[in-house]
Amino acid sequence: MASVDITLFGATGFTGALTAQYLGTHLPAGGTWAVAGRNLEKLRAVADDVVAAGGVAPQLVTADVSDAGSMAEMARGTRVLISTVGPYVAHGEPAVKAAAEAGIAYVDLTGEPEFVDRMWLAHHETAQATGAKLIHACGFDSIPYDLGVLFTVEQLPEGVPLQLKGYIRAGGTASGGTYHSAIGAFSRLRQAGAAAKERKQRETRPSGRKVRGGGKVGRGADGKGWALPLPTIDPQVVLRSARSLDRYGPDFSYEHFAQFKKLPMLAATVTGAGVLLAGAQLSPTRKALLKLRDQGSGPTPEKRAASWFKLRVVGEGGGKKVVTQVSGGDPGYDETAKMLSESALCLAYDDVPDVAGQTTTAVAMGDLLVTRLQKAGITFETL
Repeated sequence: MASVDITLFGATGFTGALTAQYLGTHLPAGGTWAVAGRNLEKLRAVADDVVAAGGVAPQLVTADVSDAGSMAEMARGTRVLISTVGPYVAHGEPAVKAAAEAGIAYVDLTGEPEFVDRMWLAHHETAQATGAKLIHACGFDSIPYDLGVLFTVEQLPEGVPLQLKGYIRAGGTASGGTYHSAIGAFSRLRQAGAAAKERKQRETRPSGRKVRGGGKVGRGADGKGWALPLPTIDPQVVLRSARSLDRYGPDFSYEHFAQFKKLPMLAATVTGAGVLLAGAQLSPTRKALLKLRDQGSGPTPEKRAASWFKLRVVGEGGGKKVVTQVSGGDPGYDETAKMLSESALCLAYDDVPDVAGQTTTAVAMGDLLVTRLQKAGITFETL
């Protein structure tokens, strides 16, 4: 294949097809791209849909996670590789490995902490040596939080302790792929814990600076509603950015919450998560839960049009208080495809910081990506 600027691997899945539509219709003049996957016929159908929508026709590339040679060739033929092939802990590593060895930029949509930790353990050092940028969680996990906190920190005084809290509210429907990833993560808590422990032992921490997380159930932002601490990948990503960037101050803390209007809604969410967690531990019930949703399914355009998210970030430090908000439309699909695509476009065409290894959106792209997302209709504002 002739070398291209961006390659989208996994373009035939639900989120992959949405990403292809966005990318193909937002490529700059002269930009080149490709869609990659196992099935050439399905790739051709995706390309035809993009062209029908007025987008740039992509090259078609055959690549399969079970064929290391095809993955290496795909990575060598592009400057930025996007992967939407999940669940990532099951299918994601070949693309990361290929990107790390080829010395290119890589972005994905994972919200799976175990996968991110395992990729750091296996490929961070290679990526540092080759100059590759490995940036996970470039969708609703975890761009609003990572860049929302960066946006807030930049409005607070420098060189002082900073305390930030994030409160997320959203309305939307999860896809089959997201549901399958969640059940998979619930079933692998022991393995995830082992990977996190090994990474913590090997990863260096900043000297002379404190960075910590936390949070407990209580009132929501401005004392309204109720807040439940969220043990998702998002606060982990925020804290990694804070450890890498001195701008977050000598003593930084971030607490991450889901906000509910009423206490019964919070209780129902905890109960529902508990049922899924318990069911995922045993093979028969796990299989039954997975059969409830088809992996390639997703919400209709009408449902996506009615979906939304709002992240409120409250920051304090040096005698100053700042309240910001990141908001947009359908978090799981339309806005996720936009965030992922804009991340790839930023890496391909903007003058991004010279970093290598596994890193975060705030470190690798920062304000450049915030500006792109604002132009694309995602709101970052000070309240």
